[in-house]
Amino acid sequence: MKKWFVAAAAAVLLPLSAMASNFQAGKHYEVIAEQKTAKPEVKEYFSFYCGGCYSFEPIVQSLAKSLPEGTELKKSHVDFIRAASPEIQNALARAYVVAKNLGKGDQVSTAIFNQIHQSRVPFRSENDIRSLVLIHDIDGETYDKAMRSFGVRGAVNQMMKEQQELSERRVLTGVPMLVVNGKYKILNESLNQRNLQQDLQQLVEYLLSKE
Repeated sequence: MKKWFVAAAAAVLLPLSAMASNFQAGKHYEVIAEQKTAKPEVKEYFSFYCGGCYSFEPIVQSLAKSLPEGTELKKSHVDFIRAASPEIQNALARAYVVAKNLGKGDQVSTAIFNQIHQSRVPFRSENDIRSLVLIHDIDGETYDKAMRSFGVRGAVNQMMKEQQELSERRVLTGVPMLVVNGKYKILNESLNQRNLQQDLQQLVEYLLSKE
């Protein structure tokens, strides 16, 4: 009995790295590039019109708070879910970038998801998006200027460029999709759905540490 207790205690105290050693390429993640990004990052490819992305949003926001210092979680909106016009989807992506740059990314992202999937109120114009965003203590003039800015439009254009490239390579086949350091695509089906948050965090930390 004593030996069993000691063994059980030791198992509980195993470091995360030992627990993560069971992660395997081809089963838990896929290598999609030869080189890693210059800085550590986790990128989520998502759509505000994706029900799975809506359910996944709280998990992603929690993951962002648990990442090692110096690691950024980035979100890249895709527009291949034809639930709204390309113009509205582009405006939503720009609104999210503006909000994130102003420190309101999570709040605005959640609000957009909730309007689409909970309230089921469609965005029919950029003014509809603007009205929702300004509720979150964002100045109207600041928002309008940022929405038209080269930097915000450039960021969204980069999202579209990445979407096209990854789609052509058959890497981006659905959302949500997480990529760690630009090199490792997480295979969502491998995650333990009963313990999704912890399993995802362990896998992300393992991939961030890989050479």
